Amino acid sequence: MSSQQPETPGAEPCQTVDRPDRPATVERLATKVLRRIESLLLVTGLISFIVYGWSRTHAELFSQAGLWSFRESRSISPATEDRWSRSKIDFSLWSSKRVRAYTQALAAKLTPLAVLSIPRLRIDVPVFEGTDDLTLNRGAGRIAGTASPGERGNVGIAAHRDGFFRGLKDIKVGDRIELELRHSTQVYAVDNITVVQPSDVSVLQVRPHPSLTLVTCYPFYFVGDAPQRYIVQASLVDPEPTVTEVRQEFVKHSSSESNKEKAQ
Repeated sequence: MSSQQPETPGAEPCQTVDRPDRPATVERLATKVLRRIESLLLVTGLISFIVYGWSRTHAELFSQAGLWSFRESRSISPATEDRWSRSKIDFSLWSSKRVRAYTQALAAKLTPLAVLSIPRLRIDVPVFEGTDDLTLNRGAGRIAGTASPGERGNVGIAAHRDGFFRGLKDIKVGDRIELELRHSTQVYAVDNITVVQPSDVSVLQVRPHPSLTLVTCYPFYFVGDAPQRYIVQASLVDPEPTVTEVRQEFVKHSSSESNKEKAQ
């Protein structure tokens, strides 16, 4: 009698089924996810770099827009033309907030009254009328109630401490300040540097001689609204007669000559 067991009808021989290695599967999945994240970060970084590059290029291309409009409305010397063509705004001392505000303000079409330059500090800034937010984001502004550039008196000019006037932190007595007007350039020498409270407007009063007063917030790196004001005062060097004074002198001279002829 055979000991062989009968096979169940329709049954197939048993086969060994390999179960997947769970740790290996998880590792492969994690690798794919990490690669996708890496690619996403790379693309994001590239886009950010392009946007940043465009922003800086845009700012540099239009950084002299106010100076250009000023230049187009007057005759300037080749030396001044060359200086303006080579000058660029140094954003290295600016806050990122101020750079963004300046870039946005470039869209505004403002005509400068003058151009303020401090050669030693490499400051070159167009001066506009007023001190509202848009104006100060775009450049420097003439303070209402003070003399206009080119007039006798005390010309008050303000700008942001984290922008165009950041370099004033290094200014010294004796430094040269140039105020380029449409038909002439006035040169000032710094003779006083002080810090005052915002309510102290005595620094803007007329001085015994033609003057220029620069105003910005202080301390320069204060976080939030700065509590004080940094004041730089300068006196006009070898003042030239203003256009009004020249006209008055001409009228006076003409009148005198006319009276002499009548007397004869």
